[in-house]
Amino acid sequence: MDRIILHCDANSFYASVECLYNPAIRHRPVAVSGDAQARHGIILAKNEIAKRYGVKTGEAIWQARQKCPELLCVPADFSLYVRFSRKMRRIFEQYSDRVESFGLDEVWIDLSQPGLCWDEGVRMAHALRRRVREELGITISVGVSFNKVFAKLGSDMKKPDAVTAIAPDRFRELVWPLPAGDLLFVGPSTRRKLAAINITTIGDLARFDPALLQSRLGKNGLTLSAFANGEDRSPVMPSDQRMAIQSIGNSTTPPHDLTCEEDARCLYTLLAESVAARLRAEGLRARCVSISARTAQLSTASCQCMLKEPTNLTDEIAQAALGLFAGRFGGHFPYRSVGLSCSHLSPDNAPIQLDFTGNEEKRMRLEQLERSIDGLRRRYGHQIVQRGVVLCDRDFAQINPVENHTIHPVPFYAG
Repeated sequence: MDRIILHCDANSFYASVECLYNPAIRHRPVAVSGDAQARHGIILAKNEIAKRYGVKTGEAIWQARQKCPELLCVPADFSLYVRFSRKMRRIFEQYSDRVESFGLDEVWIDLSQPGLCWDEGVRMAHALRRRVREELGITISVGVSFNKVFAKLGSDMKKPDAVTAIAPDRFRELVWPLPAGDLLFVGPSTRRKLAAINITTIGDLARFDPALLQSRLGKNGLTLSAFANGEDRSPVMPSDQRMAIQSIGNSTTPPHDLTCEEDARCLYTLLAESVAARLRAEGLRARCVSISARTAQLSTASCQCMLKEPTNLTDEIAQAALGLFAGRFGGHFPYRSVGLSCSHLSPDNAPIQLDFTGNEEKRMRLEQLERSIDGLRRRYGHQIVQRGVVLCDRDFAQINPVENHTIHPVPFYAG
């Protein structure tokens, strides 16, 4: 049975939703952006009008306004975008029980079933596109192909409000002339490595010796070679299947640069609290702690360490993070932003070996205490309980690392 995979991508999603709710701005160049006063001043999304001026996602607001002085920047409303994402998904799930999210505004849909021909799959893609426009008031672009990689490539080829089909017998004609950077997982760094060996198009990548690619790019080279040749076999996850969590993290750009060890202690404790709370909420403990720090020149470095025992305790995660920071980054201030994540996860109901010193018993009591604090924060808000170290800087104490940090996973491989 031939596969028929759709990739649906909401066009300028955040900006489209904002324009839908505020008709007065629909005919103006609009961008959804972070808060420049809080040093989060980057473009998160832009509408088609702003796009014509060359405004790009990820650039600073001041850079965007140099291109488009009339640009209207509106703050992000993630709860609204999540609600619209769920509305779209409910429509998609009427066509298949295999719908896999790729962020808030993108999904793959597997329409494959006995008796469903290619032309019918393309007609269903057009029906989906019309339904989203008529029922929700926003537009999507849909790629139709025989695998997930080419379906996503198709949705990027024609925007907005369009369907692009890449059939098995035409993919070389349609896909191979495209730049190598258009292929999934070919980011700027990989694109530069490919250009160094004279690979500039997807066709060049497909025809290149896989063994040489592997020597240059490692395992990723073989993956990209398979993608370029249409050999992606990854399944679309069932709608009710949840991807296993591989890591949990958080990062923040504070109101002012970190200029001393005390600033680092305050901010990493805040991040450790949010990560530890998420670990407990997910029923997990972690063995590996990783941190990152970004300088005022926007260069980022990271490092990690393994813990003796899996943990979901704030103090243990914070102490590991601060030890890493002192060893790797201390003395090189200032820093613009920092991040913390935990990996090597295991269930929190795994058996624990008690010891004669009573240390494990103490850790169990601490976990119970932190779960009680989690309950208070869920009921009364995150700021209802704060650690003394956080209050050393009133600006940092106002940061809410939970409510101001929304995580939208973007899995690709199922299983």
